[in-house]
Amino acid sequence: MDISLVIPLYNEEESLIELTDWITRVVYKNNLSYEIIYIDDGSNDDSWQEIEKLVGSDKNIKGIKFKRNYGKSAALNKGFEAACGDVVITMDADLQDNPDEIPELYKMIKEQGFDMVSGWKKKRHDPFSKRIPSKFFNWTTRKISKIKIHDFNCGLKAYKNELVKNIDVYGEMHRYIPVIAKWAGYTNITEKIVHHQKRKYGVTKFGMERYIKGYLDLLSIFFVSKFGKRPMHLFGSLGTLIFIIGFIIAAYLAYAKFFMAGYKMTERPLFFFGLLAMILGTQLFLTGFLAEMISRSSSDKNNYLIEKKLGFKNHD
Repeated sequence: MDISLVIPLYNEEESLIELTDWITRVVYKNNLSYEIIYIDDGSNDDSWQEIEKLVGSDKNIKGIKFKRNYGKSAALNKGFEAACGDVVITMDADLQDNPDEIPELYKMIKEQGFDMVSGWKKKRHDPFSKRIPSKFFNWTTRKISKIKIHDFNCGLKAYKNELVKNIDVYGEMHRYIPVIAKWAGYTNITEKIVHHQKRKYGVTKFGMERYIKGYLDLLSIFFVSKFGKRPMHLFGSLGTLIFIIGFIIAAYLAYAKFFMAGYKMTERPLFFFGLLAMILGTQLFLTGFLAEMISRSSSDKNNYLIEKKLGFKNHD
């Protein structure tokens, strides 16, 4: 199979038929074999009923329904697990991503050999209040990750199938898939300017709080990527260093107490600083030790309760 289209959605009943027809026209015109995987992230409208109709009318369409709303990262993760195409393309279901971009994205992965192609909505049809925070968010991520792309959060992206099978997307980490991919060893990442369309139906599902969560997630990815498999390297090193500082202070004060007449060790602020340093160092060291044990025995974090599946062999 050439392409798997992974499309997460939440309350997008009005756009699904139009989006499906558009995708179908594009792939047939370009003679591409394909599958469309819709992941209903706990919608409370008639989105799943629309997906059921689509699955019943087209064998290339598949559906996954979550029991409740888990978020876009969870939906993408399950879609990645199910994808069978050589190239995996993600897009949003609100018709703001243009399916006409599919053939070129496919060629950039399949023929030009990129691991990942990220869409860049250079001309955005979003309110000013979204564009300015987004520019700052992307600038910060670009500086930290050293990945030279302009739009990390664009829903329209293309991947090698191998890549999506070897990364872990959870929490709110969908914004940082390029960063996760790079730190997983897939460094051949580029971008493509894509056409961004005005929202035709419904309203956006994301508020300003996504930027706060976004930066917290970026810090999480940074530390997990650096120390997730070896937390003792971080906490153990810091704990040992701080403990040694505290021990040196305590040793100096003890020497002064015994060899300097009238020296009152416990009346000096340095005494409490040294004591605090030794306690804090011990706690950090033990934190690293416990984190090391947990990381070596942790179970899969991506356990989402799926209510229904459609279109998958042996899973309908």
